[in-house]
Amino acid sequence: MIETTLEDFRPMMERCSNCLACKWLPYEKIESRRFGRNCPSAAYYSFNTYSARGRFHLGQVLLDGRSEFTEQAVEAIHSCTACGSCDVSCKITRYNLEPLAHNIALKERAVELGKYYPGQKAAIDCLEAERTMLPGERHSARTDWAKDLGLKDLTREKAEYAFFAGCQYSFGSGLAEKARFWAGMLRDAGVDLGYLGKADMCCGGRAKQMGFKGAFEKQAGANIAALKAAGVTAIVTPCSDCYHAFKRQYATLGLEVKTLHVSELAADLLAEGRLKFKKSIDMTVTYHDPCHLGRLGEPYVPWDGVEKKVLNQIHTWDPPRPRYAGTFGVYDAPRSVLKAIPGLRLKEMQRVREYSWCCGAGGGCSLSSPELSSATASERLTEARSTGADAIVTACPWCLRNLEKAVDENGRQMKAVDITELVALAV
Repeated sequence: MIETTLEDFRPMMERCSNCLACKWLPYEKIESRRFGRNCPSAAYYSFNTYSARGRFHLGQVLLDGRSEFTEQAVEAIHSCTACGSCDVSCKITRYNLEPLAHNIALKERAVELGKYYPGQKAAIDCLEAERTMLPGERHSARTDWAKDLGLKDLTREKAEYAFFAGCQYSFGSGLAEKARFWAGMLRDAGVDLGYLGKADMCCGGRAKQMGFKGAFEKQAGANIAALKAAGVTAIVTPCSDCYHAFKRQYATLGLEVKTLHVSELAADLLAEGRLKFKKSIDMTVTYHDPCHLGRLGEPYVPWDGVEKKVLNQIHTWDPPRPRYAGTFGVYDAPRSVLKAIPGLRLKEMQRVREYSWCCGAGGGCSLSSPELSSATASERLTEARSTGADAIVTACPWCLRNLEKAVDENGRQMKAVDITELVALAV
């Protein structure tokens, strides 16, 4: 049985052994104490309730009626960035807990009771009215980025790939041009590409991260219907949140269309010689792995089983349950694209791949906990600067927006770059 309500997680609440691995990288992966932490909220608030272990205990006392959804409890619940780092460390330390799913279930219960923040409500209201979670934007302008590109409108024509820009790349200042670049480049490389036209709308993935389950399912249902009607064999997107939504969240609802991030398709085109970099970029960069493209970007594996104990002691599932430890996320494709750019030098941070430190924008925290969000981005810039890089590169618009307005622990900014910008300069 896959847990769907807070009550379903009670066995896990009781099983958590308080090892506190959810606060740190797996110990063999820690290169320094300075950059050894993994949970943004536990690090920022420095109190156990804000860790995965603390939230397991919080869920238990809420179900038992020993506590209520107080202001502090609601803060602890909504300050989870849904980055999944605790989930990775937990699954390496042990195998029978799902802390990220539990954290989201806690958020869903809080939302059911009306316990959320005005910024979150504004985003959900905009999703309902304009089919985007960016307040102030209008659906009528959503596909302006596609004008004069000659892409197929999938509501009228057929194509192999659906290009899904996502909200930030559809509306964001300076980002819509990047959506145009990717779509035009893929078209010129011979990719049979279309877009959803008037049917294009928000993936709703962030609504799920924030605990607004009903809003997410409504968006997912509409998008799944549109994609099935379009008859595409694959979705390609430049947004890591959209990637995760289609790859993992929609898959649980029955979507069976292949999902690719643009970096994956670009890496394939480079290998095939259909994309070539002709210009040199003299720059040293470090790459930030987006949570929803990396550790949360693993393929969904259907499962239907039961919980059991061996000799009434050793917990297990029958059949064995999929173990999402972040290993098979999208890590190599963006790095291979960067390494293929002449003159560009890549230096890695200490926390990379499935152990990457979150940018702080996930889980709606930029709306519910802006101070936490800023502090988390600051921590990442501090780590990035320690590599000696000139700029931090990412493949997620939400990460980009959070990192480019942040300062490190010494109050200094660092150039934040979308991978699109470097590809565009190199072709």
